[in-house]
Amino acid sequence: MPIADQALVKKINQKLILNEILNNSPISRATLSEVTGLNKSTVSSQVNELIEKDFIFEIGTGQSRGGRKPVMLVFNKNAGYSIGIDIGVDYINGVMTDLEGNIILEKSSDFSSSSSSEVKEILLTLIRDFISRMPNCPYGLVGIGICIPGLINCKQEIISMPNSEWYIKDLKHLIENEFHVPVFIENEANAGAYGEKVFGTPKNYENIIYISINIGIGLGIILDNELYKGVNGFSGEMGHMTIDFNGPKCSCGNRGCWELYASEKALLASFSSVEEKNEKNLVRKEIIERANKNDVDALNALQNFGFYISIGITNILNTFDTQAIILRNNIIESHPIVLNTIKNEVASRVHSHLENTCELLPSSLGKNAPALGAVSIVINHFLNVQNE
Repeated sequence: MPIADQALVKKINQKLILNEILNNSPISRATLSEVTGLNKSTVSSQVNELIEKDFIFEIGTGQSRGGRKPVMLVFNKNAGYSIGIDIGVDYINGVMTDLEGNIILEKSSDFSSSSSSEVKEILLTLIRDFISRMPNCPYGLVGIGICIPGLINCKQEIISMPNSEWYIKDLKHLIENEFHVPVFIENEANAGAYGEKVFGTPKNYENIIYISINIGIGLGIILDNELYKGVNGFSGEMGHMTIDFNGPKCSCGNRGCWELYASEKALLASFSSVEEKNEKNLVRKEIIERANKNDVDALNALQNFGFYISIGITNILNTFDTQAIILRNNIIESHPIVLNTIKNEVASRVHSHLENTCELLPSSLGKNAPALGAVSIVINHFLNVQNE
């Protein structure tokens, strides 16, 4: 066998072994040989190399199935750390995790304004703070993942952010030049979908739709276990599908877009119109508090919110026939009336088979879903590069 082929086989075998240890540790060398089909000498040499690289380590012995007790192997989740940051229209949420995605540090803040210079300064300060508090480890910071609510092309350039005033097209290069680690820029809904797929409730599903409902609406689409991004990276902009062809004009240029009726921005506007006094700037917490007290106007506003969300979900279900739809929104996660309304309306509008085979679920990761998705992208890249 040519040397090049031998090197390739070695890399493939090592990646196979590392993935088994990642997903099933603690695990013995003998079990690795059984599940991978590799002979014991190959497993032993690859395991020794992974130990030398600080990717795995040995712990105590396991139960014997006859003969000597096996030495168990565990993935070294503290070999490096990753940072994931979700930059919204008016907030920033960051996490630092180990290589298994466990959150070590997290920090959130709101913008007092939304200028590009302020966002840049808040972002750099947050990353520096995380790095200063990062534990010592063999590989240090392995990368930074950043997600934003806008169009990201295949070169990871920010093309458009319809609902934001801040805009930093070369964000990837800015952060790479500042911190000298790999940086990945992703759409916020795509990152959220990836986070839910890797860490959330629907991790065992092959096909899921993640709907992020904020000032706008974005979709992350997982098809056959892969994130679907489209030819140019722009898939999932279904907040701009038309649900009223005579509706008001949207910032995207279209009319009657779904997010004009079903976004959190639309909810706040409709709720403020109910009470014209001093309540135009009601925050989420106030809405939930009033709903919990059975305030009729609040409950009615939340029911309408759920109704308009269900219109778009009906179209999505008829298009994708997916296994689960994950809804990421603080209000939906805080009060059952919205999700109940959505489920009831969808049930009345779609074929019973679609309704019975698709789960409608609130996000299991909450506000951290996009940041954890960004972290997963970083970790996957790091582990793949180490085995190339």
